[in-house]
Amino acid sequence: MREANNNCPALSPFGTARDTQIQVIGTFAKHSEQIEGAKCLSPLVKMYRKLSSWENLLLAYRKASKGKRGHPNVAAFEHRFEDHLFELEDELRNFSYSPGKYRSFHIHEPKRRLISAAPFRDRVVHHALCNLIEPIFERSFIHDSYANRVGKGTHRALNRAQKFARRYPYVLQCDLRQFFPSVDHAILRQEISRKIIDENVRWLCDSIMQSGEKILRDEYEMIYFAGDNLLAINRPRGLPIGNLTSQFWANVYMNPFDHFVKRELHCKAYLRYVDDFLLFAEDKKTLNQWKQAIGSRLARMRLTIHPHAQARPVTEGFTFLGFCIFPQKRRLKRQKRLYYQRKLREMASAYGSGDISLTEMDASVQGWVNHVRYGNTIGLRKAILGSFLLGGKHGT
Repeated sequence: MREANNNCPALSPFGTARDTQIQVIGTFAKHSEQIEGAKCLSPLVKMYRKLSSWENLLLAYRKASKGKRGHPNVAAFEHRFEDHLFELEDELRNFSYSPGKYRSFHIHEPKRRLISAAPFRDRVVHHALCNLIEPIFERSFIHDSYANRVGKGTHRALNRAQKFARRYPYVLQCDLRQFFPSVDHAILRQEISRKIIDENVRWLCDSIMQSGEKILRDEYEMIYFAGDNLLAINRPRGLPIGNLTSQFWANVYMNPFDHFVKRELHCKAYLRYVDDFLLFAEDKKTLNQWKQAIGSRLARMRLTIHPHAQARPVTEGFTFLGFCIFPQKRRLKRQKRLYYQRKLREMASAYGSGDISLTEMDASVQGWVNHVRYGNTIGLRKAILGSFLLGGKHGT
């Protein structure tokens, strides 16, 4: 293991923000002084050097481990975090870094999805990459893209959708078929290259992309587009659901489409959350015309929308992010209610048998309540939470 030297003092990864900032600034200054010709480095070299710097990796580690320090793989990394960060720094600088094997599992919430978790050291690299490239792309994203962005999120998306529903009489609700398994690597690389000209940074993006290429292969149902031949089935595609980079690259991939809707279709009331998006208009005819144009534009991105997408009056209600939205109210989707009732019964049984603590159960309930409170759900919450009794005597 490489030992810390005077250039990189031993830091506590979870000191105060001010302490860490002072230490990082001092570390960066010492590094800069020792880089021969540092002032003459091109912006490209400086970008990748900054990405792979020890201070950026420390910040990435803190982000990746936030709220997860009790997990065995995170705790193992933290035990000798300086050594592990130095290893990553060396591997990135020497271009010997290679992503590890994913751990995959299925969830049912409410539909079956394959979730893939990268090794913790790789998640640190994902954060280090996004620390550098995310601000570059963020400036080009439209205001009404709400997934995986600071200051956005599901609740703001719901508020915006309801605001549009009060201003426009009709809505076109669309969701993309098998979105993450369909993301085409060649198209994604092209979008990344529009903003990132540093070949070293693009190399790292390619390495992460290729590591997840086959993860969702069995989840993808082949769709042939105009101009395809039989070899199209071999096109590299797919982003593992669960990666920070996958969430960010989803916005990068869909950004040209967002601008198409706003600039070419001139839709004033449009919003998107990952692969779900809404368009509002004064009449159905306009929405149906937009639907045809959307289908053609998405085909160029090797994507399709579910055929059930239809223009409808907002007064009938439309589903978005787990809620059924009306101009003046929101209801939790029935599937979401049934799913959590089943989960709550399972947790109550596990608590009664001593498999989980009351603290763990309370955290789940509080998280659910915090989400559904953004709808008209007071009666629902009382009905669900009051419908069972905790069994057993397992304490916290």
